[in-house]
Amino acid sequence: MPDPPAPSETPESPPAEPESPPVVEVVEGGEEVGRLPLPRRNRGEVFGIASQLLGAARIRVMCEDNVSRMGRITGKMKKKMWIREGDLLIVRPWGFQEGKADILFRYSRTQSQYLSRRNLLPTSMNLFATPDAAPTGAPAS
Repeated sequence: MPDPPAPSETPESPPAEPESPPVVEVVEGGEEVGRLPLPRRNRGEVFGIASQLLGAARIRVMCEDNVSRMGRITGKMKKKMWIREGDLLIVRPWGFQEGKADILFRYSRTQSQYLSRRNLLPTSMNLFATPDAAPTGAPAS
């Protein structure tokens, strides 16, 4: 019977790595297509849906906590990514002003559908949820 390791020989836990954002790997047909960022809850980020375009890089966003905020498109996204009404977004509410937030990421329609199929969206943000189908044994009238 082997002897238990001495206290000095116990394996040490690896040093803590810097916290990386939660990511979902997208795999289609057996090959990796890309990665999708998810909101970092520890930083206060939430899902949101663009509800009204206001102009001047401002968008009215309905957040998952049922609060409507005025979202500001951050500088690195301003000219590169266009946002339309109904797009799923990652939003970080401002800590010093309740009704405002920064828009950090926009999901494409395909990415939004993927998150919906994987049940990663809250029920209030799930635009792609299918209603319960009628039982197959009952005739349609």
